[in-house]
Amino acid sequence: MESAAGQEVGGARGVLPEGLAEAIRTTAEEIAELLRHAPDTGAPVPGLTWTVGEVAAHLAQANALMADVAAGHPHAYGDGTPQGIAAANEEALAAFGERAAEPLAAMIVAQAAACLDAMTGHPADETLTTPMGPMNRVVLGSYLLTHTLGHGYDLARALKRPHMVDPARVRLTLPFMIQAMPRVTDAAATAGLNARYAVRLRGGGRFGVTFTDGVATVCHGLPDQPDCTISIEPVTFLLMALGRCSPVGAMARGRVFAWGRRPWMGPRFPAYFKAP
Repeated sequence: MESAAGQEVGGARGVLPEGLAEAIRTTAEEIAELLRHAPDTGAPVPGLTWTVGEVAAHLAQANALMADVAAGHPHAYGDGTPQGIAAANEEALAAFGERAAEPLAAMIVAQAAACLDAMTGHPADETLTTPMGPMNRVVLGSYLLTHTLGHGYDLARALKRPHMVDPARVRLTLPFMIQAMPRVTDAAATAGLNARYAVRLRGGGRFGVTFTDGVATVCHGLPDQPDCTISIEPVTFLLMALGRCSPVGAMARGRVFAWGRRPWMGPRFPAYFKAP
């Protein structure tokens, strides 16, 4: 089955959009390289309660789980809510004792490759059961990249090294981000909300979010007559979506602009969602 977006090299040919498999491999390899030069895996990670070794262990576990899911094996993991997934993460970490850099680096790379290999020869549109709900293999690949980039950023910050989040990779996270947003909507924050947002990533990439009485509907197209249009730098978009970046700071630095009939709704948008 050939993707309309182009053919992918390697084990995921015909399944993943062009560039996604390479982005997953490269990100895993760059994280492994960070770990191999880490002076201390017991060092804290800014913004998290985990150490470097715990983040790396979580990545190794998550990549292995996604490889199994990609092969068509459903996994129960929490209840699908951000709180449930967080609790499942802590339980899984407690049962997995490896914290050394080299073994974890090797696991992260090997399991990312295993996930891509598991997609070979399987239909792209087959529905799989994942920790974030049902999705096909294209969205699962985007999910894997999103998750890996988020924690790769955490490790880079902790180790005071350049991170690997870039606009090209961020655009490849959109299939997952668009499908996941309704699941991570904060019902208390959006109660009674009726609004239409158009979100444009600078340099390419866009989606629309419509709230109807607090319920979010997200699509790849833009809504007619949006109440608020948001233009955002891609790296800032991903970091903000994953809770790694302050909306106020991003707007102050000119990385986010909002306009339309209700432009004041722009700064409120990130607060409508809770990252897992």
